[in-house]
Amino acid sequence: MFNALSESLDNTFRNLRGVGKISEKNITDALREVRLSLLEADVEFSVAKAFIATVKEQAMGEKVMKSIKPGEQIVKIFNDELTKLLGGDQAPMDLNPPAHILICGLNGAGKTTTSAKLALRLKKDGRRPLLIACDLYRPAAIDQLKTLAEQVEVPCFAPEAGETDVLKVAKQALSWAKEQNGTVLIFDTAGRQEVDETLIEELKQLNKLIEPKETLLVADSATGQQAVSVAQSFDAAVGLTGIVLTKLDGDARGGAALSMRAVTGKPIKYIGEGEKMDQFTEFYPDRMASRILGMGDIVSMVEHAADKIDEESVMKSAKRMQDGKFDFNDFLDQMKMLNKLGPLDGLMGMLPGFNKIKKQIPAGALDPKRMKRMEAIVLSMTPTERSRPELIKGRRRKRIAEGSGNTVIQVNQFLKQFGQMRKMMKSKGKMRDMMKQLGGMDDMGGLGGLGGGGGKLPGGLGGLLGGKGGGKLPF
Repeated sequence: MFNALSESLDNTFRNLRGVGKISEKNITDALREVRLSLLEADVEFSVAKAFIATVKEQAMGEKVMKSIKPGEQIVKIFNDELTKLLGGDQAPMDLNPPAHILICGLNGAGKTTTSAKLALRLKKDGRRPLLIACDLYRPAAIDQLKTLAEQVEVPCFAPEAGETDVLKVAKQALSWAKEQNGTVLIFDTAGRQEVDETLIEELKQLNKLIEPKETLLVADSATGQQAVSVAQSFDAAVGLTGIVLTKLDGDARGGAALSMRAVTGKPIKYIGEGEKMDQFTEFYPDRMASRILGMGDIVSMVEHAADKIDEESVMKSAKRMQDGKFDFNDFLDQMKMLNKLGPLDGLMGMLPGFNKIKKQIPAGALDPKRMKRMEAIVLSMTPTERSRPELIKGRRRKRIAEGSGNTVIQVNQFLKQFGQMRKMMKSKGKMRDMMKQLGGMDDMGGLGGLGGGGGKLPGGLGGLLGGKGGGKLPF
């Protein structure tokens, strides 16, 4: 979401870092560019103005002006102030049982999906969540919540067909919840196209009845400043305790995330970064500030990978790579692991400095469709061919091309890159063994081209995704 803003800030701060001795004019010019970047990202005007004034006041201090590396000092100041703008510390939820959570927002923001995602998140944290359908105006919403509840394996209370009294439903749900032994009740409420009196009055009554410990507004980050004004309206009506920003994986400019806390005074507690149920995380202001400034978010990336990657399988795969035994069965296993991690561009965006190198990555290298085409080629092979890639010659290649919907040229290119990757990983393994014997480093892994066997990320796909030794992409 913050790609354009990140690139603009990176260019501005790169120029500052190149200045040996900094002057007031350098700082003023740089912050003017930053202010324009913030406004272009749809940050609220008064927020951007106050933010720049604060940064400038600190940047003009004697400590910065006389620093050996003034550019770095200003970047640190900007990072610290950006973290404060986003909320400072991570805002925890009040979940002491019985915890009632009221989910509200406009139509299309993602309330129902967010309710299910939140339930799954709390379930993973050891809570016993229950979902309650209180959107009586949109029949599909009740069916949607029931379906999502089954998907995340959380009990769901659904009112009888034709029911129109939301307070009656809430009372029935509270009685039902006592029988379910749940510790957190999540109420998914009705939305509207815009804030109106009927919606607000219904929410006020429901709020008074269930006395929620948390009242969360689900806001679509793609709506920009409208999301901020909507938050103000709901807060005035029912007293929000926090905000959930959805669709942060989209192409919107991101101004809502940067303005929300400053304008409403309410913390962003969760963010949704994809359609999958597990693409939902707590919001950490410091981590988001680092991502915006191109410093990456390694902590979130490791946490994300740890939940989805089998470390034993990764180590086994890495050993086979080092021994030169890596085959297409291993390749398929790694493809499955990567699919669990979600879109590659989102994952790679958490790496420090990724904004600087992403333009060097061949067009389409991180496209999920390309991954699917590679997978189709492998699935068109026989079990023997997957285990012994060297058997795949002329007629076999033609059959695989026809079976996978690719051309023979594309299959040839794919097999060539796979062979190069095997050689590269085998030589890397030999070098590692030599370093061990010499008493040197025993880990030359890291993230080399999407893992390289290091950490908890699957490796071995670098060459096929435009990494070292990859050459021209086959698709």
